[in-house]
Amino acid sequence: TLYSVNPFDVNDIHVIRYEVERDLIPLILSNCQYTMESGKETLPEYDLPKIEQHLMHRFLMGKPFITLTGIPTLANRYDKKYENIFKDIKRKLPQTSLPNLIITTLSGEFQSYNDVCDALSVVEVALGFLAMTGGEPDMPLVRYIEDILQMRDQIAACILKALSRCYLKHIIALWQLLTTRKSQWMLQLKLDPFIELSSEYKQPLSDNDQSHLTAFLMQSNVDIFLLEINEFMLLNLKSVQALDTFKPIWNLKHTLIAYVERKDQEAPPEIEDLPEQILLSHIVEAWKLAVATKQNRL
Repeated sequence: TLYSVNPFDVNDIHVIRYEVERDLIPLILSNCQYTMESGKETLPEYDLPKIEQHLMHRFLMGKPFITLTGIPTLANRYDKKYENIFKDIKRKLPQTSLPNLIITTLSGEFQSYNDVCDALSVVEVALGFLAMTGGEPDMPLVRYIEDILQMRDQIAACILKALSRCYLKHIIALWQLLTTRKSQWMLQLKLDPFIELSSEYKQPLSDNDQSHLTAFLMQSNVDIFLLEINEFMLLNLKSVQALDTFKPIWNLKHTLIAYVERKDQEAPPEIEDLPEQILLSHIVEAWKLAVATKQNRL
């Protein structure tokens, strides 16, 4: 029977409690089979209906809806307008891009979706403080996290080790990298990283457009392409007003060049040389094609 509970009347029996390692992973693995083809990677096949049924019976059955009436709610963290946060940081703390070697190393060190999310949460906390206070560009990021923010005990050692390669002058580039890796992980887990975007930005590429874009990506630094497009989508296309501000019929290349220049940066070749026929309506599919191209190179 479905019923509701006021937030002030909630107690232990009303809430869902679980541990990932103890409760969820065994449930998922017990409903997973692996297939392997010669010369290809091992592919997991999940029995999603059965997993859903187990989750319903084990965790959700008998639990009430908790009404929102009477308690404050939090806005989506991207409503903080990260573009403004970045502008505040740049005024107080000069920024630079991450070297390609560090990008490659960090990408290899975050071995799971959870690792990326944990690291991103730490970076977003640091961004908020740095936007207000500024800092020394060459201060190691981990020293700032441990000594200034006093967060050492809240962060896994593997996350601190990965972040130890970065300095405060990398904080915006690091956010850009981690949000991109998060989107890539979501895609790999069969989730939609851009679910909040209008379907008008998710139109399929024609065979001709796909051929031209693939040829372009094969000659380009795909990482740079992924970073810039992912950031643009997260910060500009998720709002309900996006379709009024960024028309799907616009040329993708010129839209991205204008966006990068608005950040007081020069557009990289990975944007400047983008095929002219690709439109903003293709942006999600273009990003997915770039992800596939990168994976095929590995």
